[in-house]
Amino acid sequence: MGFLNAAHFQFLFNGLLWTVGLSLLAFAGGGLLGFAVALGSSYGPRWSRLAVSVYIKLIQGTPLLVLLPLAYFGLPSLGLNVAPLTAAALALSIYVSAYLGEIWRGCIESVPRTQAEAAECLALRWHQRVWNVILPQAVKIATPPTVGFMVQIVKNTSLASAIGFVELARAGQIINNSTFEPFVIFVIVAALYFALCYPLSVLSRRLERSFHVAHR
Repeated sequence: MGFLNAAHFQFLFNGLLWTVGLSLLAFAGGGLLGFAVALGSSYGPRWSRLAVSVYIKLIQGTPLLVLLPLAYFGLPSLGLNVAPLTAAALALSIYVSAYLGEIWRGCIESVPRTQAEAAECLALRWHQRVWNVILPQAVKIATPPTVGFMVQIVKNTSLASAIGFVELARAGQIINNSTFEPFVIFVIVAALYFALCYPLSVLSRRLERSFHVAHR
């Protein structure tokens, strides 16, 4: 550890901040797209459900390491030059949306049908039934798996190093290239990822237990 100095730790900390920032961007973008995917799959017309199904299968069947270069190198060929952060956020958002969309669709459809029937008996309109009755219950069901999936988002940001984005994993690689201390450096990198992911895993389990207790 003698080869590591304050500048190296600062560089790792900056990489950690970029990892957090990219994770939040991916969750925000993927959440918006995923919400549209979930609604289109659950309440859209037949063509919409078919289109959403194809989208989900296509994105889930494509490795993130393919989506990242497509965004970074493919968009410039269309005249859109993007920075590594923009390309990484776009690729991750698309990737995340397919998974969150499926999670949230399952949660929406897990709300008992009797809830919608009761709301219909109260003469509530379709959008009122969805927004005031179905979605509030679906949000409670979806919260634990959504928080748990955020762990996957954090870990998947490490793949952004493939297009030159300097997040935590890439920062560790750069430092290792100058210090040749791979064991020490990547133990530190692993510890920082653990510090980000473990609290999310614990929170997800606690939310899941509290949800089950509330519905006994």
